[in-house]
Amino acid sequence: MPTEIHLDFPSVGATENIMLVTALADGETVIKNAAMEPEIIDLQNMLNKMGAKISGAGTSEVRIKGVKKLKEVSYNVMPDRIEAGTLLCAAAETGGYIKLKKVIPEHLTPVLHKLEDCGCLLNVKKDLIELEAPKRLKNIEIKTMPYPGFPTDMQSVFGAMLSTAKGTSLIVENIFENRYKYINELRKMGAKITVEGKICVIKGTRKLYGGTVEATDLRGGASLVLAGIVAKGRTVVNNAEYILRGYENLDKKLNSLGAKIELENVGAY
Repeated sequence: MPTEIHLDFPSVGATENIMLVTALADGETVIKNAAMEPEIIDLQNMLNKMGAKISGAGTSEVRIKGVKKLKEVSYNVMPDRIEAGTLLCAAAETGGYIKLKKVIPEHLTPVLHKLEDCGCLLNVKKDLIELEAPKRLKNIEIKTMPYPGFPTDMQSVFGAMLSTAKGTSLIVENIFENRYKYINELRKMGAKITVEGKICVIKGTRKLYGGTVEATDLRGGASLVLAGIVAKGRTVVNNAEYILRGYENLDKKLNSLGAKIELENVGAY
């Protein structure tokens, strides 16, 4: 008899953890209202290569038929769409140019559309994205939504990018309540941002100013790095461990694009 698990919200973490736990469980498990992110599909593909019997990843219903054991495999993980989006935003906010290789553009569709709305020129191919940014970005509106909508993981990065764009931008955070913790730190750098509930209003300013700020989470920390790149003077982002948890060699990648970033007093990751 199948066991059905109905998720109140299509959570990526919940969907992935249920898949992992039930891959070796007796019988069949059905996840209703499952998350549909590309990472779910990637996890299904890896587990099935290990001998699991999982289907439906990428839809709202995932079925897992438990097996007795899994085998060791070698597996290439999909490109990180949030890292790719962060690098694109870094180039966009500085009026620069970037060519990203070995990416999956369809995973970034809502991000690419918003970058175009900001005035960026994009050349998108099978596994490559080229971006050329204007001298100053245009204001836009963003509403975070479950995949395939605009990803909440990109919200803070766009928040930092839009802090120096023309006009007034609007962000509506529909996924996580605590995504705006980075805002107070951006204000210390001169950003003109107000928050009321789910809504964040960003009045673009021409200048941000370096200072000492605190990373309180992974994506918020990344947003402060992007703010520091365009800020006048030196910026120190404390608690960089949060950022390194989700970005490998971010300093080296940004430095290769022209940034000047040094890691200090950071533990091994």
